[in-house]
Amino acid sequence: MNWRIVAVPVSIIPFIITFLIFRVSPQDIFQVGIVPFVASAAAVMTRFFLQAYRFKYFIRSFVGRDISSTGKTLEARLAGEFVTSTTPSLIGGEVVRVAWMAKMGVPAGKATWVTIMEIIADVFAVTILAFVAGALAIATGATSVGISIIAVAAATFGFWLAIVLVSAKRTLKIPAFAERLVHRFAKKKADDILVKINTALVDLSTISRDNFSSPHVVKKFAVGLAITFVAVIAYASSFLILIATVDPSLGLFDSLNATTASTTLGNLPVTIGGSGLAELGALAYIQQVGGVFDIEKLTSDSRVTAILAWRIASYHVPLVITWIAFLRLAVDRKKPEQKKA
Repeated sequence: MNWRIVAVPVSIIPFIITFLIFRVSPQDIFQVGIVPFVASAAAVMTRFFLQAYRFKYFIRSFVGRDISSTGKTLEARLAGEFVTSTTPSLIGGEVVRVAWMAKMGVPAGKATWVTIMEIIADVFAVTILAFVAGALAIATGATSVGISIIAVAAATFGFWLAIVLVSAKRTLKIPAFAERLVHRFAKKKADDILVKINTALVDLSTISRDNFSSPHVVKKFAVGLAITFVAVIAYASSFLILIATVDPSLGLFDSLNATTASTTLGNLPVTIGGSGLAELGALAYIQQVGGVFDIEKLTSDSRVTAILAWRIASYHVPLVITWIAFLRLAVDRKKPEQKKA
């Protein structure tokens, strides 16, 4: 069965399990109200639109020109989000964006560089907030939660920073074990795939060396990072809108920390799109579990319904929208092939 068709229902399975663990009914979720729910979903989509604008800005900055219309660029960015949202560790959307840019005539190295700049901006912003959230969690007694947030954020940031630093110093190449895996699964197409990937890595390394010490690149990245922080605030606002229906004492700063904890733990390669982990991360943070994970304490928290409603508004509603964008992108990709045939 086509992965594009089954991805949406499969992603709901961990969420249903979460419902069963917390013993929450759909009626409980609907108590947050339709207006706050729609407002929360709108705030999340604002985040996606800001990320799409950053994507377009990075393309114009590092490629040197606009490669498509704003609408098509938004569609490609949303399509990448669908893949990201339906894989463990929230990865895969980068491949979609690189492939789309390559189709638009962008060299593989430049396309990869644009994508890495997006990743670094996201990871850098989340890492800063994760260290703040983790430190506050430890200070208030939630030691295990705080250490988990800091450890995952530091590892993720370290990985991507290492790629940028290494690519600026030496030419990257696919490791031998990865080549063996490609040969094992791709068989006849393996050589062609490896040549394309290694070519992209060589181009990326060249571009990294050219751009790494340039003040112009730093300025462009700073603008992209500023857009990223605004997008993060929009995401936190989506949480604040719904959590305020059950706990008005929580403010924007608390929501920033809670959504950072949710995103950081959701990056662990356990469930599709971080389902279950994201909800537990947000709840564990705002509850300040005292350093010991207590499932009974978590399941009895009155804020569970608001957090699950937020998860629907911030994950499942955008998932359907990004799925449509992905299907449209797939159809557009097939059109040239059909004309050639």
